[in-house]
Amino acid sequence: MKIKMTINDQSHTLDVHPMMRLLDILRENLTGSKEGCGEGECGACSVFMNGALVNSCLIPVLQCDEAEIFTIEGIKDTAAGKLIAGAFAEAHSAQCGFCTPGMVMAAVNLLRQNPNPSEAEIREGLSGNICRCTGYDMIVDGIQLAARRAKEEAVPW
Repeated sequence: MKIKMTINDQSHTLDVHPMMRLLDILRENLTGSKEGCGEGECGACSVFMNGALVNSCLIPVLQCDEAEIFTIEGIKDTAAGKLIAGAFAEAHSAQCGFCTPGMVMAAVNLLRQNPNPSEAEIREGLSGNICRCTGYDMIVDGIQLAARRAKEEAVPW
């Protein structure tokens, strides 16, 4: 069947099997979204669908007809994406890098809703993401740094 969707501001008409997952479509066309668990537990495949943060491994592609999808590739070149990437690099928030796309997407989602989160609010905002390398402290530090810099530089989320 054919579906239409917008991925990172580019319109696509795709011929898909109805039970494919959004993650499968993204992995065929882009590389940033990762499949970790395939069960919606790890957050590595997180994307924005119609403005909401979702685990793309749980979304049947049928639900994406006429949807607007933003992946890490669509976020990374924005002012917010560059700010978070810089803060993550400075705070050593990424180790192996596998969870990083999902962590960045979760950070953007959190900072859009709360541009000045407490440590507890950051940890809550990351609760759907698993990192096996950092112990989360450096990720929290990176998000705190990004929040401070966004405020100083008036970067919109």
